[in-house]
Amino acid sequence: MNSIIIWIWLLKSNVNYILNFKGGVDSMNYYVVVDLEMCRVPKGLKRVVGYGREIIQIGATLMDSEYNVIDSFDKYVKPENGKIDRFITNLTGITPDSVKNASNLSIVLDQFIDWLPDNVLAISWSDNDEKQLRHEIKSKGIDIESKFLELLDNWIDCQPEFSDKMNMERIYSLEEALIATDICTEGRAHNGAVDAYNTALLYAKMKKEKELVLNSYYKAAHDDSEPEHLSFSFDDLLLAAGL
Repeated sequence: MNSIIIWIWLLKSNVNYILNFKGGVDSMNYYVVVDLEMCRVPKGLKRVVGYGREIIQIGATLMDSEYNVIDSFDKYVKPENGKIDRFITNLTGITPDSVKNASNLSIVLDQFIDWLPDNVLAISWSDNDEKQLRHEIKSKGIDIESKFLELLDNWIDCQPEFSDKMNMERIYSLEEALIATDICTEGRAHNGAVDAYNTALLYAKMKKEKELVLNSYYKAAHDDSEPEHLSFSFDDLLLAAGL
């Protein structure tokens, strides 16, 4: 009898999740904007461990169904093989001392999962963070709850959506998108918690405004610009630095 009750409960839970998601992005109860900071794994170890970058910070901002910020998550992660060099410290502000007493990725992910509410959709600026999580979890053999796997499977990359709203073919950096939409930012760029919060503000603006209200100076400077094809990633930063 108990097994039948459990089976019915599991079936009902799965049906409710599917129905909620089929209603579209706007039917979710919560949205979590995620931003990761990473360091590089030394070249000699890349082939051995199976990954070239390692997560050193998970920052996240939680919004309710009306896109109001209601909570935040910010944890450093101790890398197993990656090295935080001067380039990473200058970029992110994270030093080796910052992660010295931090937990490993498996523990921090458990903390992150426990913090997440049910019926939540994950969002990030570009798909790099989602891909990094998948790759690092697989390479390290980390067991993940089904709740987090569902989050990964329904992950939203809002960077292309912003380009669509701007009616442009180019891919914008987060910094330029924030300037273009006249969002006042606080804190330094490339800090996971700060970037997650600023991305949440931008995403909320994208969902609330049918036509984005732009910074008047930015709009005047770009009204006659032609569509551009442009991409920008963490690897581009390393290449530009000659690393």
